Amino acid sequence: MKNSLLILFLLSNVFVFSQDELSELLKKHNTHSVPYISAQELAMPATKAIIIDAREIEEFEVSHLKNAIYVGHTNFNIEDLQQKIVNKNQAIVVYCSLGIRSEKIGEKLKKAGYRNVRNLYGGIFEWKNNNFEVYNIFNKQTDSIHAYSESWSGYLKNGIKVYASPLKK
Repeated sequence: MKNSLLILFLLSNVFVFSQDELSELLKKHNTHSVPYISAQELAMPATKAIIIDAREIEEFEVSHLKNAIYVGHTNFNIEDLQQKIVNKNQAIVVYCSLGIRSEKIGEKLKKAGYRNVRNLYGGIFEWKNNNFEVYNIFNKQTDSIHAYSESWSGYLKNGIKVYASPLKK
């Protein structure tokens, strides 16, 4: 019993430490110019928002949030998105792997006049860490998550880490 409690204590401290690490990483790379929304808040049925994926296509093909619109990061085109989302008051949530690239895309959306833009705190990694569903390019639920890179993959605690699209052999 004593050993079980010790293991539980150590595991809970590892989780807290990783949350602190994520918080520090986001503070280092983000300016908080786009307010965060938590995975838990986004998952609530009352949260009605258009979800935008600001990762690269290989990442999106492996997994994405249900009904997410792929916009990419490197080749993001605001004009294309403006044709899809004409209501500038529409609630929009942007995500990437952890929330860094998505802040950059969120800033572009705000600059284009969108007034209700939020950044998913911890991105798809935090979404999956909370055991929320993700879908692959074939619209099938999956446990695979594109881990972006070996160094960033440490923030992904749940799911199967993948580094290539299912469309590439």
